[in-house]
Amino acid sequence: MSSSRDLIEALKRELKLAGLTYADAAQHLGMAESSVKRMFASQGDLPLSRIDELLALLKMDFADLARRVADAQPARQMLSEAQEQAVVADPKLLLMASCCLSQWSFEQILATYRYEEAEAVRMLAQLDRLGVIELRPLNRYRLLVAKTFRWRPDGPVMRFFRQHVVQDYFDGDFAGESERLLLVHGQIGEAQIAAFNERLERVAQDFAQQHVADQRLSAAQRRPYTLLVAMRSWWFPAFEVLRRSPTPPDLPRRTIRA
Repeated sequence: MSSSRDLIEALKRELKLAGLTYADAAQHLGMAESSVKRMFASQGDLPLSRIDELLALLKMDFADLARRVADAQPARQMLSEAQEQAVVADPKLLLMASCCLSQWSFEQILATYRYEEAEAVRMLAQLDRLGVIELRPLNRYRLLVAKTFRWRPDGPVMRFFRQHVVQDYFDGDFAGESERLLLVHGQIGEAQIAAFNERLERVAQDFAQQHVADQRLSAAQRRPYTLLVAMRSWWFPAFEVLRRSPTPPDLPRRTIRA
């Protein structure tokens, strides 16, 4: 919860969702409607006794309201360097983070990987402290990262994957059923790069959303896949040494005058 202002905004949203007006709130509080409007317009000047009364009108408790406030907070797009370092320092914690980002249930994680229950709970608690999830009762959790979350491009996690995972991933021949490996090289205008990257992001999001939707299927109906999406301005070193000029073809050369 970031501030009392957030509480007031959450209360306003809940009143609207319940179809209640300031006049309804005023009648319940025994106040003039104009006073209720001023109270909601103030910068966090809402007594706890009034909050309790409004929660009674909404048939909510304070814990419900706190959850609404937490749910409304902007999700993280990226972790800090220190947070990533803490995640990658323990392979079991990194695995747990990966499971949470894939929105596996606690039961699925225990059934699939070699965690003792107490150990798995401890890992979830660590991810809660690191701001990756909000741990809830019965080992349920809420992700605190956005759908567009990404690991830092040159952060600890991506360095770990480049060192320990990438080679193994590409050692496969990608000849299996439903597997694909596409390599496309070309030169395109700078104005189109952003559009291509947005489309690639949508493909990655579609894949992640399908993963969540298919959790309702039995284990026998699902297969594990890893989608790797990448784009960068790059020349293959073995080709780079054969180029006549460092200036790409069809681009004007810059004239340098003394």
